[in-house]
Amino acid sequence: MEATLFNSTPPSPALSLTLPANPFLSLPSPPHRRRLRLPTIRSAISRTKKEETVETIKTNLDNCYLLAGISYKGLTVKQFQDLRKALPDSTKLIVAKNTLVYKAIEGTPWEALKPCMTGMNAWLFVHSEEIPPAIKPYRDFQKERKLENNDFTGAVFEGKFYAPGDFKALETMPTRLEIYAKLLGSLKGPASNLVGTIQAPARELVMTLQAYVQKLEESGGAGQ
Repeated sequence: MEATLFNSTPPSPALSLTLPANPFLSLPSPPHRRRLRLPTIRSAISRTKKEETVETIKTNLDNCYLLAGISYKGLTVKQFQDLRKALPDSTKLIVAKNTLVYKAIEGTPWEALKPCMTGMNAWLFVHSEEIPPAIKPYRDFQKERKLENNDFTGAVFEGKFYAPGDFKALETMPTRLEIYAKLLGSLKGPASNLVGTIQAPARELVMTLQAYVQKLEESGGAGQ
């Protein structure tokens, strides 16, 4: 009878070597490549629109006698539409950022408007020598809608800056017809009245003489 020998020693398990992580042996990660961002269509359109706004402002400065800022914060689109309808044809109301307006007026006499380049402004361009009739529609609009906080922020007239508290001088300027009537009254009245007219500000005197000369030319043409 053959004897079967059994090995009482159990087989040893397979050895697995776990090496400790060596930071010096770790492979470096590939460098991160920054993706170049090309200008988007939106930014190009935005830049073009800004350039167009600056050009629009410069165009409206031609033959402009007064440029004023109006605080429009809180005004609705409907109110803007109503205001534009109330303004005379000799004026233009433009909404533009202060930075764009300043870019357009920098280096010109209109640069005196810089003190009111804060907050949200709409810009009133007056293309007429008749300043009071150009300002009055907004004053009426402001009173009717009770927009005390939406006042003029400043204006430039003949290179001089007018703060909000100085607007009374602009609003009470005599119109061409008033100056003409004053001149006629001076010519028909005592010499002292004429002297008073001549001593008026140079601009008022020039406007008066121009109106008088025009009247004489019209009268002469009618008599021929």
